[in-house]
Amino acid sequence: LPEESPDSAYHSHGSSLEEEAAERMDDEEQERLLSYWQSVGRGHQVDVPRDMAEPIQQLTRNNNPQERQSIPFTLIQRKEKLGDLLYEKRQYGKAKWACIKMKEKQYEQSICLGFMKLMRYICEQNSSGLYLGITVPIVTIVHTDEAQSAMTQAVTVAYYLPEGLQDEPPHPLDSDIIIEEWPATIVYSRSFQGITNEDSIMREINLLAAILESPELCLRDTFIIAGYTNPAAANRHNEIWFLQRP
Repeated sequence: LPEESPDSAYHSHGSSLEEEAAERMDDEEQERLLSYWQSVGRGHQVDVPRDMAEPIQQLTRNNNPQERQSIPFTLIQRKEKLGDLLYEKRQYGKAKWACIKMKEKQYEQSICLGFMKLMRYICEQNSSGLYLGITVPIVTIVHTDEAQSAMTQAVTVAYYLPEGLQDEPPHPLDSDIIIEEWPATIVYSRSFQGITNEDSIMREINLLAAILESPELCLRDTFIIAGYTNPAAANRHNEIWFLQRP
């Protein structure tokens, strides 16, 4: 057998050293991201388990704005006052969503835990074994009493399946996640910044109800919070959606 030349020996060892270094950096990045999410989780009284390290890393790497698919809608009307956008009236088409019902003590706990379960589904824990891709916004269905004075604990966190997966959505490995088909809906949408909790959501519901000319056209006890940034982000971009009665 020909002897291995020093040059080829260097290349084989060099490439394995490079791979080891890349793996080490990979591990360090995973640890850094996990500990960041764990500290954010503690702020919301949510425990972020170690098995979230890989989904968090995958999602972070694929979180470029150009990688994200926006949920398609048709703009029907923009209502402005003195140059400020008050709300938009939009039509969303019939579509399939991956949904999980949560009922934690606090809204923030429910959306953090629900979002983590959906992240696992998006990041390969599905029947295709593939990374499904991020769509925005991630939405949460919330319910109030008829007087719109208080929120109920039960919420549904939902992920819109990308266009290419709408016909045959990959099956979730987590039995808590259900694929649902939502009918075409007209929504009245108003954006707001910052954290989402019971107080801020009730404030936004009352604000939009006061602005709408005909709030009676909308459901009085079911609303959607649309989140365009992940729950770990400090300054979040959100929308409150009123749903027009069918």
